[in-house]
Formats: sequence, structure tokens, C-alpha cells
Amino acid sequence: MSSIATKTYESVAPKKVAFLGLGVMGFPMAGHLAKAGHAVTVYNRSPAKAAAWVAEFGGAAKTTPREAATGADIVFSCVGNDDDLRSVTLGADGAFAGMKPGAVLVDHTTASADVARELYAAAKTLGLAFVDAPVSGGQAGAQNGALTVMCGGDPTAFETARPVAMAFSRAFTLMGESGAGQLTKMVNQICIAGLVQGLAEAIAFGQKAGLDMLQVLDVIGKGAAQSWQLDNRGKTMVQDRFDFGFAVDWMRKDLGLVLEEARRNGARLPVTALVDQFYADLQSMGGNRQDTSSLIRRLR
Repeated sequence: MSSIATKTYESVAPKKVAFLGLGVMGFPMAGHLAKAGHAVTVYNRSPAKAAAWVAEFGGAAKTTPREAATGADIVFSCVGNDDDLRSVTLGADGAFAGMKPGAVLVDHTTASADVARELYAAAKTLGLAFVDAPVSGGQAGAQNGALTVMCGGDPTAFETARPVAMAFSRAFTLMGESGAGQLTKMVNQICIAGLVQGLAEAIAFGQKAGLDMLQVLDVIGKGAAQSWQLDNRGKTMVQDRFDFGFAVDWMRKDLGLVLEEARRNGARLPVTALVDQFYADLQSMGGNRQDTSSLIRRLR
């Protein structure tokens, strides 16, 4: 069974592309590129995952980012953090060393705005382009080819990447200069943190009050309380199901980036800082890999 859902792809001239990082997001994202007709070469830190991807989608796998990026029109990456991103782009074996002049690297890692600007500058000195392009939509969005992508960088590079990236996106939007994509993703995570905590408190309150919370969610979901989190996580929270979705460890990493940026720019984020500590509590309870909606566990 394919790891990606059936999708209708835009008619785009086939490109030679590379994809670096085949985790729960990158694996299906690269799969959509292959299904859309692009020639895809992949790299993953653990070669077995790259071999599994080639077995499912075709294409080729290489043992270094540089080899994977050689000759590519566009290189996509989706790795863990700032240091991981530097490791696949910089140095003798990094993608930048293999990319041809004028090629574009589009990075989907949720990372700092600082590293985005650093790599944008490094790419420019080499005659390359770099677009920071973190995503929202989670594993399901990657599998369905329906991610929302927020980009920072030069308009020309953005326009080069957009038609190809629509293979795994439902929206691919330029938010501003280098770093603006990462800053927009931080705004996204601030919103999610508050929403999930509010939903957790509401469900815990309703259960203490003896209400049928599945019915309650159906009713309030038709009014002003409606949200993606309520629609997609409310009932699973009631059912104590957390073995899916966006992991607590990942959210803590993202909120760490948010809070660091807030210290730099002076933004006041009292609720976000509090929810970050609630997620730390969940980690101490062994919930590192549970979905972010597991916040409700603290209230029971």
C-alpha cells in the first residue's frame, strides 16, 4: 500500500529534483514529486529508508547530499533542526557543493530564521538560491499532498519552485524576504499551542461536568468555537488516543524557536511560554512521541 494518497497533479514540465531527508514528512513529500512525473533523487541519513523510498517510488538514492543534489534544478530538504540543516547543505558533502549555478534549494525544515538567513547568504555567494519554506498540515497533510507552505526568499527563486512544490502542497505562498517563512511558521505554532490547551481544558471541564463530550463537540463545532484542532483532535482527545500526528518533542523544539525569537524581538508570549512548560510536563510523563493533543493528560 502506498504511503501517499491519490492526488491530481498540476501539469508541470518534469524537473530533475533531489529530496534530502525522508522522515515522516519528507518520505511522502518526495513521493508526490515522483508521482507528479519529476525525476527524483533522494538522500537520507539512514540508507535503508532511502532504499525503501526507491523501492516504492523509483528514482535513485545517493549516499551524500552532494551526490543527490548534483545536476538538480531544485533541491528540497526536510530535516530535524538547524544543525541537521547545516549538515546537509554546507561542507564538502553538502548539497551546495553539488548544485549547479542557478539551482534552488527549498528547505521545509522548521528551523530558526537565523539559519535561513545564513544559508540564503551562503547560497547567494555560490550563485545558488535558498528559500526557507516550513510547512503546516502534519503527517496527514504530507501524505495527502495538501501542505500549507510559508516561504521566505527571492521572488524569482520562489516562482521557480512553486509549480513543482505544488505536488505536495495546497498553498505555497511567499511571505517576504529570507527568514519570513520561518517567522510565519512560528506564528502558526503560537496559534496551535493556545488552541490545543484551550481545547484540552474545555474537554476536561465538560467531562468533569458529566457531559457527553462527543455530542458537545459536534454541537460547538458548528459555532464560533470551531477550529481545525477541534474538528481533527477533539474526539480523539475524548477517547484518549494520542499515538499519531505531531509529536510533543517536535512541538517543544518549535516552541523553543518561538521563545528564542521572542526574546530577541521583544514579543510577550505568556500563554505560549506556559504551554511550552506543559509540554515539558508531558515529556517527563513519557509522552515524548504522543500527539500534541495529549496536553489533556495533564488535566486528568
